[in-house]
Amino acid sequence: MLFACGPGDDIELVAIGSDTKPSITLESSPAIKAKNIILLIGDGMGPNQVALARFATGGPDHRLSFENFPITGVVYNHSADSLYTDSAASATAWSTGVKTKNRYLAVDAEKKFLPTITELLSTKGYKSGLVATSSITHATPAAFYAHIDNRHKEKEIAKMLVDSDIDIALGGGQEFFNVTPSQDSPFMIYDKSLLDSTLLSSKEQVIGLFAEDGFDRKLGTPTQLQMTEVALSFLERKSENCSGFFLMSEGSQIDWAGHDNNVEYMLVEFADFEATVQAATNFAVANQDTLILITADHATGGLVLQRPKGSKVQAQWTTGSHDLSPINIYAYGPGAELFSGVMDNTEIFDRILQALDYENLDSSNCSS
Repeated sequence: MLFACGPGDDIELVAIGSDTKPSITLESSPAIKAKNIILLIGDGMGPNQVALARFATGGPDHRLSFENFPITGVVYNHSADSLYTDSAASATAWSTGVKTKNRYLAVDAEKKFLPTITELLSTKGYKSGLVATSSITHATPAAFYAHIDNRHKEKEIAKMLVDSDIDIALGGGQEFFNVTPSQDSPFMIYDKSLLDSTLLSSKEQVIGLFAEDGFDRKLGTPTQLQMTEVALSFLERKSENCSGFFLMSEGSQIDWAGHDNNVEYMLVEFADFEATVQAATNFAVANQDTLILITADHATGGLVLQRPKGSKVQAQWTTGSHDLSPINIYAYGPGAELFSGVMDNTEIFDRILQALDYENLDSSNCSS
């Protein structure tokens, strides 16, 4: 994959890949309702990020794994106080079904507590997990357990994670936690060599912190794929005698690459995200009671793809901020049809609960 400066300001040339495998369309699941939910977030992943990753990976006829899903929808994502959304407001929309102000996490625009989907499902006998390549206290994962009016209060958010019902949380953010290492609950790990499903399965709550803050791949941090596979294995085991599980896994730094206006960085992060999606899809294919959703909180960088120059796509960033474009959602598994068409991001919460038939789930506890 080659990158070069283009003839105009801020234009990068990206080599077009060659298609190496045929496109495979996944069929809708025959299951009546979903048991498990896997929500994969490409932070900052707008339609043009998806298109560029497709071109760079396999060329114009290639399909990324989630582009083979049977259902695709369009998601509007403004916050309660602006057409512009940050990750906190957008993730709160998925986790609670309510619009809020930018920077707020699982509280409404008047700072009132909003129950999250993981908290609601916990009362129905569900296990839950979070994965991120940012700090695990960053906006997107935090919206599933923290209730606070400022996403930047990460030490307070860290305490909320420790006290939450989240069963496994893997990411960065060591600097925000103050947990006695001898405590068994939560079981804290800081070395990726301890990302072992057999070891972790004996623990009730696991928090893995593999960087001071966000991940730096040059320092050998685990990939999103590695963490997600461990989290899936952990949750599958822990939910054997439970109603099911909910897992959110975020490719956090697709967004950071957009802020940096760096195509090469974005494509490296996207490759890890795509591998994660493929692994999660394989799980959903093998477990037909699993609904898998792929979406984004917003697009970042105002990426524009121009006509090719020779054998390379011309990619140009137009902002260092989030842009206002709608994003897509891709769905496979029982209830996937609920995510077709145009929707607001708050509707993702409602439609997940509908796919689970939440109203008719029995209130229960489950044994690990």
